[in-house]
Amino acid sequence: MEDHAPNMRPIIRQLDEAAANRIAAGEVVERPASAVKELVENALDAGATRIEVAISKGGKGLIRVTDDGCGMTAEDLPLALSRHATSKIDGSDLLDIRSFGFRGEALPSLGAVSRLTITSRAQGFDGAQIGVSGGRIGAVKPAAGNRGTVVELRDLFFATPARLKFLRTDRAETQAVADVLRRLAMAEPYVGFTLIDEDEGRTLFRADAEQGDLFGALQTRLTRIMGREFIDNALPIDATRDEISLTGFAALPTYSRGAAVAQHLFVNGRPVRDKLLTGAMRAGYMDVLPSGRHPAAVLFVTCDPHMVDVNVHPAKAEVRFRDPAIARGLVVSALRHALAGAGHRSSSTVGTAALGVARSETVIVTPAAPRTYQADYRPQIQRPSPQALATSFAFQAPGFAETPTARVEPESLADADASLGAARAQLHENWIIAQTGDGIVIVDQHAAHERLVYERLKAQAEANGIASQALLIPEIVELSDADAASILGIASELAGLGLVIEAFGGGAIAVREVPAMIKRINAPALIRDILDDLQDQGASDRLQARVDAVLSSMACHGSVRSGRRMSADEMNALLREMERTPKSGQCNHGRPTWIELKLSDIERLFGRSG
Repeated sequence: MEDHAPNMRPIIRQLDEAAANRIAAGEVVERPASAVKELVENALDAGATRIEVAISKGGKGLIRVTDDGCGMTAEDLPLALSRHATSKIDGSDLLDIRSFGFRGEALPSLGAVSRLTITSRAQGFDGAQIGVSGGRIGAVKPAAGNRGTVVELRDLFFATPARLKFLRTDRAETQAVADVLRRLAMAEPYVGFTLIDEDEGRTLFRADAEQGDLFGALQTRLTRIMGREFIDNALPIDATRDEISLTGFAALPTYSRGAAVAQHLFVNGRPVRDKLLTGAMRAGYMDVLPSGRHPAAVLFVTCDPHMVDVNVHPAKAEVRFRDPAIARGLVVSALRHALAGAGHRSSSTVGTAALGVARSETVIVTPAAPRTYQADYRPQIQRPSPQALATSFAFQAPGFAETPTARVEPESLADADASLGAARAQLHENWIIAQTGDGIVIVDQHAAHERLVYERLKAQAEANGIASQALLIPEIVELSDADAASILGIASELAGLGLVIEAFGGGAIAVREVPAMIKRINAPALIRDILDDLQDQGASDRLQARVDAVLSSMACHGSVRSGRRMSADEMNALLREMERTPKSGQCNHGRPTWIELKLSDIERLFGRSG
């Protein structure tokens, strides 16, 4: 309403088809990558086995998608440009969706904001072509072509020039298109994909159709896209719970990334960005990653279409599970089980990084200075005094007695065939050098033993429960009725972690007991943080993380310290226990506990290999 006519009644108008399509395009097509996603998904739904995407100016000038799918007839083409016209569903059951597309909005939306040409031929029919420019549909014309469809999109957003101002550089848009195509290539390993930059005349991405069984084809496809290092350092995932299955690959914690760029999630083959699944992935890696690092994983959730709603957003990138707790629990438990099953494995990239440091071309020699480590678990290295050696920690592993020597004689190599080898020496009272059949292993004694003690403490806490401390005066936390109902819904889970709460009337709850091991706990703040997690992710691991942090601190103080000499038997006992203990490849802070250098790599450092 106008300011000068506050009492004027607004008039309801029916928007024309072109305006409605431009509005829909604002939701469906955010950038060139969105257009590529919609067109490639249409090709996949058409049964294509080869898809070629050509772009110019990052997709702003040209997007051409060519496929060998079933194609369309001359009668189909005008209908394909009509809103809500689709061959994917019949509209009787909006939950039984087994295709990428189903809304019937992509082509008319693209035609409303660009110059669109569709050339297609179905088996047994003549080829045909139709064009649309800024929402104006042309006539169907005969056209030559092979079976399949070619969709050519030129001058994206020319009909809505304001949208062009929000696009990024050609290079950034090209990268976004490549990312979309790689994600779809992961979802369909039996389909060949090609991405061509017509401005530079070069192929940006190519993945031929894979052969073999699904798991083998997926592994080969991920090797092409994610790289050999990812597969070499990834664990296969295969788990099922209540008719929901989870497959894929999850990388070792020591193969982590600085951002969440290597996390790819799929639900019934559809690439998604789902907060529930992303949060579950973080929970699965909760106590094995350092702060600021992100896991790398490609995970496929498969279930009956009726158990998940994909019609949440026009871009179809979000989903909603009928029972989100089951889906989240499956991801968390499967990842934790896989990481535990990996035992003491550490990523091969750790050793590669060490070799990279050793190959440094410039060596600067400076006078020796007192060595001080800044990490929170390494004090200044110095020879311990007899008084210090006399005082051991309560959680010290049995059999780790102090000895005056750090040398291991050659005849003590009984464990040389073990995966972590046999201890040969201890350097600077912190680094254990072990010899394997084809190289050497360097172990950080404090970090390794810290993880061993931590896992032992966690197992004891799980077996005996977390002890709770009753409060002399219960803390009353005022909440809204909805928040109170939400937090009381997980009261039994919180009680298992030592936090006992109960209803106190209205929206208030009473905190009766808190975990005994956590000192100076701010119960109201913790309750509200847990509520934030529940609202954002549908679950919360905040209290478990606090408990784990205390156990980790206890393990740090109860483990073999840096600066402590160990005998051959002690060092070999530590190596054997590492081989038996889950997640011993990284310490409680997520850093590697050991690295391996192959003999061939060491020889190359000295120029001894051809």
